[in-house]
Amino acid sequence: MTTIKDVARRAGVSPMTVSRVINRSDHTSEESRRRVDMAIADLGYVPNGVARNLRSKRTKTIALIVADITNPFFTTVARGVEDAAAPRGYGAMFANTDESELEEIAYMRMLAQRRIDGVLLVPAGHSLAALRLIRSQRIPSVILDRRVSAQRLDLVQCDSEGGAYSLVHHLIELGHRRIAVISGGRRISTSVDRVAGYKQALAEAGIRLDSDLVRFDGYNLEAGYRRTLELLALKPRPTAIFAANNFIAYGSQRALSEAHLRVPDDMSLVTFDDLPPEWHDDPFLTSVAQPAYEIGQRSAELLMDRIEKRIQAKRQVITLTGQFIVGRSSAPPRPDPTATERAKISAGIAGTTATKGKRSRSGSLLPV
Repeated sequence: MTTIKDVARRAGVSPMTVSRVINRSDHTSEESRRRVDMAIADLGYVPNGVARNLRSKRTKTIALIVADITNPFFTTVARGVEDAAAPRGYGAMFANTDESELEEIAYMRMLAQRRIDGVLLVPAGHSLAALRLIRSQRIPSVILDRRVSAQRLDLVQCDSEGGAYSLVHHLIELGHRRIAVISGGRRISTSVDRVAGYKQALAEAGIRLDSDLVRFDGYNLEAGYRRTLELLALKPRPTAIFAANNFIAYGSQRALSEAHLRVPDDMSLVTFDDLPPEWHDDPFLTSVAQPAYEIGQRSAELLMDRIEKRIQAKRQVITLTGQFIVGRSSAPPRPDPTATERAKISAGIAGTTATKGKRSRSGSLLPV
């Protein structure tokens, strides 16, 4: 069986240097790391992780539990976690709760049994049962994306309220006054915050809040589709929709398309988190793009610092700002044909524009 001494001889370094490279210590040169890694590969050496973990009482593994792994936002968060963990010698496990608090508790129990070093959690709801379980085992935890009422837990998030305000303010500047919002569940902090930003923008513009235009549901395609159909049945219907996440926006866009309404000609549509380019050709959505990769990276670094006791300070809250992107999905509202016609009549020019134009050589009317 290959030993650490065999690797050291092949690489031309000391066994201590091999140990440092394996543990990703900062006290090794790039050349030493390269030689040791090559020797390990050549000899097929696999370190005895079990023995090392028994000595250190660590597994060098962290877990990321997300609400919906099919959402590109969370897959990008996972990439940030993985890229932050690997250089420090940590492995990363990923779990998906499908927005189920029961699944969340089950995963926490499994991770505690496996002596995980730390947990990154996107809460499925507001229940603290899963967090109480993991904290009873004294396992460091960091909350991502969504707040919970446990005040002692570190948090890394995007400014949901500020981003929502920016999107709705943009629609108001374009001339929209009847703006709808489709958000996630009422018990999810990001959902509540994005509706709060929506309300703030309306209030500052002096626009009365219409509760019929505020819809809470799930952060999924079906919710966006279903709630958009409900909004289209209103009289008068909205001229713009703020979708609180990308999946809602995609479902909303599908409903608008089936209703033969064009974005943004017939309805403006803005969203938190853009959709991947392969999901749509046109229009390109006006959005607030969250720094998903940085959220994953910063949260993993914070968690590893807690595990290694590099941070002794009280609770850390890191709030990142999303990037506001103006796309082709937002435009000034189309004038109400009925109101336009009434204005023409009152001005004494009803019907004049309909016949205004230049004649072609064939005598037909050409548009002005």
